[in-house]
Amino acid sequence: MQQNNLKREALEYHARERRGKVEVVPTKPYSTQRDLSLAYSPGVAEPCKVIADNPQDVYTYTAKGNLVAVISNGTAVLGLGDIGPEASKPVMEGKGVLFKVFADIDVFDIEVDATDVDQFVATVKAIAPTFGGINLEDIKAPEAFEIERRLKAELDIPLMHDDQHGTAIISAAALLNALKLAGKKMEDVRVVVSGAGAAAMSCLDIYEQLGMKLENAAVFDSQGHIHAGRVELDESKQKYATQKSFADLGEAMKGADVFLGLSKGGLVNTAMVQAMSTNPIVFALANPDPEIAYDEAMASREDVIMATGRSDHPNQVNNVLGFPYIFRGALDVRATGINDAMKLAAVRAIASLAEENVPDEVSEAYGEGALTFGRDLIIPKPVDPRLITAVAPAVAKAAMDSGIAQAPITDWDQYRRRLEMRLGNDSTFSRNIATRAARAPKRVVFAEAERYKVLKAAEMAMDEGIAHPILLGRRHRIEALIEENNLELDGATILDARAVDQEERRKAFGKVFFERRKRHGLTALEAERYMRKRNYFGSMLVDQGEADALVSGLTRNYPNVIRPALHSIGKAKGVDKVAGMYILQTKNGPMFFADTTVNTNPSAEDIVNITLLTAEAVRNLRIVPRIALLSYSNFGSSQGHDAEKMAEAARYLHVHHPELIVDGEIQANFAMNQDKLGESFPFSALHKRQVNTLIFPNLAAGNISYKLLQEMAGMDAQGPVLLGMRKSVHILQMGSSAKEILDMVRLAVVDAQIKDVHP
Repeated sequence: MQQNNLKREALEYHARERRGKVEVVPTKPYSTQRDLSLAYSPGVAEPCKVIADNPQDVYTYTAKGNLVAVISNGTAVLGLGDIGPEASKPVMEGKGVLFKVFADIDVFDIEVDATDVDQFVATVKAIAPTFGGINLEDIKAPEAFEIERRLKAELDIPLMHDDQHGTAIISAAALLNALKLAGKKMEDVRVVVSGAGAAAMSCLDIYEQLGMKLENAAVFDSQGHIHAGRVELDESKQKYATQKSFADLGEAMKGADVFLGLSKGGLVNTAMVQAMSTNPIVFALANPDPEIAYDEAMASREDVIMATGRSDHPNQVNNVLGFPYIFRGALDVRATGINDAMKLAAVRAIASLAEENVPDEVSEAYGEGALTFGRDLIIPKPVDPRLITAVAPAVAKAAMDSGIAQAPITDWDQYRRRLEMRLGNDSTFSRNIATRAARAPKRVVFAEAERYKVLKAAEMAMDEGIAHPILLGRRHRIEALIEENNLELDGATILDARAVDQEERRKAFGKVFFERRKRHGLTALEAERYMRKRNYFGSMLVDQGEADALVSGLTRNYPNVIRPALHSIGKAKGVDKVAGMYILQTKNGPMFFADTTVNTNPSAEDIVNITLLTAEAVRNLRIVPRIALLSYSNFGSSQGHDAEKMAEAARYLHVHHPELIVDGEIQANFAMNQDKLGESFPFSALHKRQVNTLIFPNLAAGNISYKLLQEMAGMDAQGPVLLGMRKSVHILQMGSSAKEILDMVRLAVVDAQIKDVHP
């Protein structure tokens, strides 16, 4: 993302209503006076009295057991340094988002105005009863070491300074696997470290526990090599002061097996990497610029095994692989701390997971074919959904084995099932679609480019690297909007369908269009005139291979957009009728609704075709469709045309498409509630299979349903996704936001990628 765009969008993102990134949401009913009397006075007195008699019952009657404090004084914030507590708050809120998204842990961020160690420790200790765990964040060294040491000694809840231990845990997992690939042992390797802050010291500590010998580590700080001849070394550095001294980093790296960088960019060159031993392991973890650029290091020699802190290269050492799941496991057994045994358990669980077969959805998200353990995969990808069930149980068991678990787990299978239910998939789908779109960008026509929101979405699509925008409209108007709003759209194509310079293209498109529509009452002159209309012109750009996808509909109603696409591009081979599908994001993953936009009152045959189109679309998004044909009736319980046609469609699909997981007719509440379904209709093909695709009996039902859920439940909705078209055409909701347009562009790009492979 270009720097100016990043700055502007980051500020807009945080200032958007509601301000910031987190909010508090009640978890119990509160709509009636009785609810409120239970939530507060007088009912609340009862759990208070129980907790007063037995303080451990606070975990039963309050949110403490799933609540972590993210606490900072703002003295070492990211790459910004000592910016103070207020300025650190966006980072702490962001950390809270990661806790929630990846491990369903609630967070209060606490910014403390205290740089004095005694004052900071006293403050945290005083508020600790509120929380089930404490994540210290962005506190500068060496104070961070003392703060963590004292708080661990004085508190009986899980506590960790993630800046120290998070990087250590993830890099240690990567190192174990890198050494395995290099054919080396931890106790034999010589390690050179650039950086001596909190993270570097913690890395060395955990490497030592894994077998590294102190005398084999050469550590450099801003003053050079840490050796016995140096004076005024603090206690943390004295441990790594070796008898042998090195003049500089280059000398130390000669013959070294491992380089660990936690300092700043540009300190290492290719000659230093070339001077290392065979199969050198280079972990250049400085952000945003590694100690040596990835491409530079990889080009220096063929046997390099490399990791960075960046997401745009293989083997990203990302703390999100660890801290959410470490705290999850610690909270779930009510551990009195986070000890070395738990950290090492996390290391080994993360390392082991990298050796297992990677799920298809993870490989697909990164567009790298089948991801397998090797030099480009020594640690799992951050989006790997298995992390929570691999790391959290390992940490919980280590807490139990080391004697600090107050609520031991007895049924591990049940625990893993609970973890899977906790894992929110509402954002995973969108992340995967965005990643897939970026792997093969497409030329996308924006038919309504004289609107700011459309241009903003085009700018964001360029920044994400998912699309080359083709902007349709009057050039002077588009350029004026770009200038007025400081948009960065250099390189985008601007086309005015009415302009003189498009006359030849209009004529060529008109001829093709006339041949397709001449037996529908269209003359050659009319066909060319149609090409002055943006939706016809844009559709023909896609049809003739001058673009890959079209998005439109922000300012026009649905028929006025779909008609030009159907007339110009047409339906895919074998498709009788197109259909519209919406994707609603839920905590348990995406839900697919069809038909929501096209077919008013489909027949049983139409329902079959809509179901097959939807199933294919869902599979193309790398999700197994589990389909309910909805009605007001359950398997013949009521009569009527809508119920009977859904039942007829289900019978046909069972016979002719037995591979599909589909059933109906069925009421929505039974389709979505497995307990109800199992109790009343255990014979259903949907029993014990969580439904993710809903087919509606008519347009009214589908359209009303998704709009109600979107507005009343606050669900994000993407669509309508147009199904059954020969090429990628997708229609926006009127009044869509720039973000919603961008969501549609991502889907359009992925759709175009699929159509390239399966035209």
